[in-house]
Amino acid sequence: MDDKEILDSISDNLRILRLQKRISQDELAERAGISTKYLNMIENRKANPTILVVIKLCYELGASLDKLYNIHR
Repeated sequence: MDDKEILDSISDNLRILRLQKRISQDELAERAGISTKYLNMIENRKANPTILVVIKLCYELGASLDKLYNIHR
């Protein structure tokens, strides 16, 4: 699996989890301590988040890193 596939999966699954929990980008970004613009860029595959940002987003969504990566597998 290459880097692009991993980032695509994380971006897609992040958006799916956020929408399932009915959390806006603004709310999730604020909770995770990042900008809404940055979260939007992550979800739209225009930014490569650090592992710390991914962990913060998982925490705020109540999801494990594994779940963020494995929803579509």
